[in-house]
Amino acid sequence: MSSDEAAARVLSGTTWRDFCRALERAGDVILRPGSPLDAFDRAEGFRYLSRLTRVALESYLEFADPHFPVLRRPAHETVKIGADNPDNYYQSAAIRGDCEYRLSGTRGTVHYLGFGTYAGGYGSSGRRGQTGYVDARELTIGADGRFEVLLSCRRPPAGTPWLAMEPDTSSLIVRQTFEDRAREQIADLRLERLGGGGAPQPLDPEFLDRGLQAAAAYVHGTASLFADWAEGFAERVNELPRFDSAVAAAAHGDPNIVYYHGYWELEPDQALVIAVTPPPCEYWNFQLNNHWMESLDYRYHRIAVNHHGAMAEPDGSVRLVIAAQDPRVGNWLDTAGHRRGTMCLRWIGAQTHPDPQTRVVALAALRRERARSAGGNPGEQGAAG
Repeated sequence: MSSDEAAARVLSGTTWRDFCRALERAGDVILRPGSPLDAFDRAEGFRYLSRLTRVALESYLEFADPHFPVLRRPAHETVKIGADNPDNYYQSAAIRGDCEYRLSGTRGTVHYLGFGTYAGGYGSSGRRGQTGYVDARELTIGADGRFEVLLSCRRPPAGTPWLAMEPDTSSLIVRQTFEDRAREQIADLRLERLGGGGAPQPLDPEFLDRGLQAAAAYVHGTASLFADWAEGFAERVNELPRFDSAVAAAAHGDPNIVYYHGYWELEPDQALVIAVTPPPCEYWNFQLNNHWMESLDYRYHRIAVNHHGAMAEPDGSVRLVIAAQDPRVGNWLDTAGHRRGTMCLRWIGAQTHPDPQTRVVALAALRRERARSAGGNPGEQGAAG
């Protein structure tokens, strides 16, 4: 589309009408046959679209200029996408392969810090996937905690910390993963285009037209992608199989992570028990999500646990208990008013990948089981989960 055609679309209001109509069509994802039929899950679905719209407008309009990149938060407490990790502080920026960038800052003390460059997006056509990746272990970090990384397509001289891009690279994603939020500090980061300067140009009608189209495509594409995933997981209810690493990579996953995704569905008097022996790894966590693959509200409910906070059995195994009511056992995860949803287990840096075992039990039976193993009363808290 030419600049004149885009200007005509803006002048006539066609740009805005097309954007609104595309958002209306995105609502069909929430209404499709594989989606839950109750009003609660539908309400969360439409709220989810509103959240995707908010982040899409930031991504494709407010912070979309790769010549003046801005690190922003694409997922957080009120924007949740694709089993977002409650332990993560996510950041993202628009970049492009024919530019070069410097990412600098101080390391902080956050447990895991990774940087990835990616092509494409959930709403775009064509190739989508990773174009480069480094984590903090590969960087040269000074005694004062400072570091720099060059982002470019061309490999720099030996010894220069480098994050690779490709000609179609379009975004940078930063994952800062807490082990313990109460005592860790995130990295303080700055991203700048080399050879840049000045100020962005005033708004171009073509930029607006293109940005609104991309934002609407992102809302529909993201909702569709993860609805497809959730419906696929629901074919094996209350199981937690290993996820295809190629699919995870295409969805902009971290290459150091092995994912397990599943679907849970429970009655109010039931619990899902997941047993696994975590392998040696840098980090692991388990979390509960709703049907739309949004993490449940971790601000007010214990819906996730990681290697630092989980209670282990004497043999090193871990038992996770998912239930609507507190069964008075360790590693209880609260369904936060939900009857169904998705779930995710992830290892970072594991060399072996044990499959979790799952079983559904009555809450009353679980309490009796724990009381017998603890040698106490049914209401007592066990010493391990």
